[in-house]
Amino acid sequence: MAQRKDEDVEEHGYRKFKPTFAALKNKNTIYLLTFFLFIAGITSYQSMERELFPEVVIPYIMVRTLHPGNSPSDMENLITRPIEKELKGLNGVKKMSSSSYQDYSLIVVEFETDVEVKQALQDVKDQVDKAKTELPDDLDEDPVVDDIDFTEFPILNINLSGDYSIYELKKFAEDLQDDFEALRSVREADIIGVDEREIQINVDPFRLEAMDLTFYDVEQASSLKMSP
Repeated sequence: MAQRKDEDVEEHGYRKFKPTFAALKNKNTIYLLTFFLFIAGITSYQSMERELFPEVVIPYIMVRTLHPGNSPSDMENLITRPIEKELKGLNGVKKMSSSSYQDYSLIVVEFETDVEVKQALQDVKDQVDKAKTELPDDLDEDPVVDDIDFTEFPILNINLSGDYSIYELKKFAEDLQDDFEALRSVREADIIGVDEREIQINVDPFRLEAMDLTFYDVEQASSLKMSP
């Protein structure tokens, strides 16, 4: 064997690298193997599971509070600070940030990665319940506590304001919502911070009877009056 190696060196002036030499001698086999590997790679890529919005699990909890008719400073003093005060006693909190806007308060709590999202969510809910006694009595809706699902998290927030009535702003927001949802790249657009308009009609049944009318007559008259 040593003599054969020496002959190769003397004949060609270099030693043969066996794997390379074997590949060169079986070029057709190498080409065929490469082709099959290429086809297998393409097939695997096409069969891979792909998601437009892949699930991302991060221990972030959000506290949202809506209190119409209050300035950003009022929202901070009346809503944000009392809730923050209770949340500061939580274990496993890595970071907490808050923002106070017109009519709206937002608190985001980031937990350490070893904290379960469900447990973090329950802990925040418990602390927010404790803070309710310090919140304004005229708060119509309780603070909303939920975990941040990044697959549904808004990538753009647009605030509308101006010298218009709330109903004019809402109509403009609805027009914008339709325009955004008409875009192929937009999955959903939501409007928040606007109360639905409600009209309450109190009917005197004795006067109805005296005027020979029914509740259905009142309903029909109201529908015709409010129809565009």
